[in-house]
This record gives sequence, structure tokens and C-alpha cells, in this order.
Amino acid sequence: MRIVIGADHAGFDSKERLKKFLQKLGHDVTDFGCYSTEPVDFPDVALLVSEAVRRKEFDKAVLVDGFNGAMPLAANKVHGIRAVAAYDTISARFAAAHEDCNVLCLGGKTHGELALEEMIRVWLNTPFEGGKYQKRLDKITAIEQKCY
Repeated sequence: MRIVIGADHAGFDSKERLKKFLQKLGHDVTDFGCYSTEPVDFPDVALLVSEAVRRKEFDKAVLVDGFNGAMPLAANKVHGIRAVAAYDTISARFAAAHEDCNVLCLGGKTHGELALEEMIRVWLNTPFEGGKYQKRLDKITAIEQKCY
């Protein structure tokens, strides 16, 4: 699978570890930054990653910030992006099964390495259930297409 990963400075250390984890699982991983713990603006990274997923340059994405609030806020502003903040394996499973999440958002400072890895593993291995969930996603697409 082609996966793009990105983080702000608070998620940098976790992003670096998760990038290696995804590569060990056999995924083709591209890093869109940031590349150090120097402060950056999270919307810039979220936008780069989300637009690349929207253009179908990547199958899925992982975004990491400090507490898992900022990245989904920004990523979900991009049409076609379904960014979900996962806090445990249950929310990661529902993100895939119910929301067909294409951008998983994680908190680098709120979870340890093994917990983050397991959330990603569950998310990647859980198929979208479709059915009533697709109907709900279609309603979200309709909201995105409305003019305000």
C-alpha cells in the first residue's frame, strides 16, 4: 500500500518511529514532514498530506500531532478526506469499518509507541463495511458539495 505520513513538531518523534513500522510491514511510505522538532504550523503539513490523498497519489495517510486534535481539524477541510482521530484500537477499527477513513490521525504525546503501532495495524487490516455506512458517507459528500 502507498502511504503518506506527516506530523507537526509535537508528533515528529512518533512519526519517525511509525514510518519505520509501516515500512517493516511492507508498505511504501513517503514522508511529507516535518523533519525535526523545530516548530511548524500543523495546517501546512495536514494540507500537503490530505491533498495528495485526495489526488489519489497515495492510498492512505497517517498524521501525527501532539494530542490528536489539530491534524484532523485541518485535514477534514479538504474535500474527500475522511480524517479520524483514533485513541485506541476500537476507534481505529471503527474509523476503517464505519467511516472508510483515508487519513488516520494519532497523538504522539498521548500514546506510547506500541499503542500507536497497534492502532495503525488495526486500521489497515479492517475493511470498510459499506451498506448503511456508505449511505452516511454519501451524505457527507453531499455536504462537501454544497455552496455556502
